[in-house]
Amino acid sequence: MSNTLLQTAAANLKRAVPLMLKYKIPTTPTNYALWYAYVGEQNPLLNQELDTAIKQNQTCSPVTSELLYRKHVADPVELDVRDMRKNLDAMVCELSQSLRDTNLDTETFQTQIDKDFKKLSDLETKGFSLEQVIGVVRSIVKESSSIRSSTESFTEQLQKAQSEIDTLKTRLAESEKDMLFDALTNVLNRRAFNHDIEAQIDLSPTGTCLIIIDIDHFKNFNDTFGHQLGDLVLKTVAKRIQEACRDGIKLYRFGGEEFAIIVPSSQLRVARQLAEGIRRALEKLSVKDRRSDKVIDSITASFGVAEWKPKQNVGQLIEATDKLLYEAKRLGRNRVMPISS
Repeated sequence: MSNTLLQTAAANLKRAVPLMLKYKIPTTPTNYALWYAYVGEQNPLLNQELDTAIKQNQTCSPVTSELLYRKHVADPVELDVRDMRKNLDAMVCELSQSLRDTNLDTETFQTQIDKDFKKLSDLETKGFSLEQVIGVVRSIVKESSSIRSSTESFTEQLQKAQSEIDTLKTRLAESEKDMLFDALTNVLNRRAFNHDIEAQIDLSPTGTCLIIIDIDHFKNFNDTFGHQLGDLVLKTVAKRIQEACRDGIKLYRFGGEEFAIIVPSSQLRVARQLAEGIRRALEKLSVKDRRSDKVIDSITASFGVAEWKPKQNVGQLIEATDKLLYEAKRLGRNRVMPISS
């Protein structure tokens, strides 16, 4: 069985690596594990989601890879990261040693079995007594008992390791979102944005558009109605923007009352139309203040939209988008800049 597993592992890696190269996937341990699972075709949902990501972007962004890995493969993420990795390393070492011990016991057992069967063969050809046959059988039984004990011990260690891994996953469940998601709005955070925009510009920059959104007069909501209402406005706005993000378009909380949208493989005209549709949708929002029962229906936002230009780096793309956003605010807010594309 061990040889079969090794052969399967080698075959899967031979299939996974060319795919990773084809789609420009960084050769990290997480990505190896993700694509190993993909070519293994044991999880149809994983394959479907990864296929969709590749179809939309011609690659799979670091954040998407990380999320798919966490969802479908495993969870060695950074939560008590050092302690957890130490625990995992310890388990791996322990299991590796146990596996080596078990394999060694199996080889020893096999060698002894071969000797015992040879003795039986010799007894048959040379003549044998009942006592001699019983002696050989007893030897086989003894070796069988030893290997059973060894494999049972290994099975127990596997079960213990699985239990410990399950405990780690439970601990991770509460904190893993903090690594890539904004806790208040539940959309991807600035850390995720930094990963994705860098990867997008490095791997497939042509047609990439960036939209930066700033909620108009947000400070007034906080000053007049308190931070609780301000938080509610942020969550409501994020939800409405998220509804418009499809087909590989991703929303991020950029900071404070700002949001960013990465639009891959597009055009400025298309991205601007998307921004204009979101702007109109936000105008229709209303939020109710539970303390005063006052309904706030004056939520608007300003938008800057820019398309990546050859030789531009990430910082320059963000700066160009920011300038357009501030121009939208200077001209009176609640508008998308540039005016046309």
